[in-house]
Amino acid sequence: MPKIILITGASSGIGELSAKALAQAGHTVYAGMRNTNGRNAHKVLEYATHAKTHHVDLRSIDLDVSSQESADTAVATLKDTHDRIDVVMHNAGHMVTGPAEAFTPEEMTAVFDTNVLGAQRVNRAVLPVLRAQGHGLLLWTGSTSTRGGTPPYLAPYFAAKAAMDSLAVSYAAEVARFGIETSIIVPGAFTSGTNHFPNSGRPADQATVDAYETRYAGLSAQVAERLAALAPDADVSAVADAVVEVVGLPDGTRPFRTHIDPSHDGAEEVAAVADRIRAEFLGRIGLADLLTPARV
Repeated sequence: MPKIILITGASSGIGELSAKALAQAGHTVYAGMRNTNGRNAHKVLEYATHAKTHHVDLRSIDLDVSSQESADTAVATLKDTHDRIDVVMHNAGHMVTGPAEAFTPEEMTAVFDTNVLGAQRVNRAVLPVLRAQGHGLLLWTGSTSTRGGTPPYLAPYFAAKAAMDSLAVSYAAEVARFGIETSIIVPGAFTSGTNHFPNSGRPADQATVDAYETRYAGLSAQVAERLAALAPDADVSAVADAVVEVVGLPDGTRPFRTHIDPSHDGAEEVAAVADRIRAEFLGRIGLADLLTPARV
């Protein structure tokens, strides 16, 4: 059955690829992005052209995850139009690179606001709908950095992704009895095909950056180059393929995590242990039913 899907951060990268792939699979997809009448107006036109050319139901919607009002409005539009929402893909994110010390608390807060609080705003808008209808899928775009190898100079992004992962895990148990399912897509380090590395933010404290350059000269470029060398043929469209596969599975049968990690940084092995312990612990305290969505 075709699903009604909302994706955050869908103006580029994994969000855009997933939006187009899901629409191609027959779903109705709303590609959420900021400034649809401004800097992303060209993307709205591109999506409209793509939908017409490929005969798919792909729509743009203004959604700024830094605004609760924007999230509420976007969700209300879907609910009013279709009377249901089947999948919400938390994909909006922003990467920054540089020595951790160089970032002000305010700069770090901005990273958390997009990667973590943005998902919280969308959840506060959409979960009343999903709870009332008794079904739905929260699909989170995670990162292997939360469990695997973590190169330096990406601390604010890695910390935010770890927080988002923790939030997703907690939500999974808290919404299960409402019939809402959780699945986490876990991409590895794709250094091309997304705007993460090219458009990553930098700290304003150049003096501290320069101090680190005396011992870590050119480290940011080295990290990107060496990550790319681990999997030179990695194609980020594999993430979108995994998203389509997970969404297409019957309710209640979806994997809790799906790793797409061309560099094999160890995250899948560590996550398997963490998720097993979580499942065992919930069983020990009599809450095993929270591991799967209830039939409501």
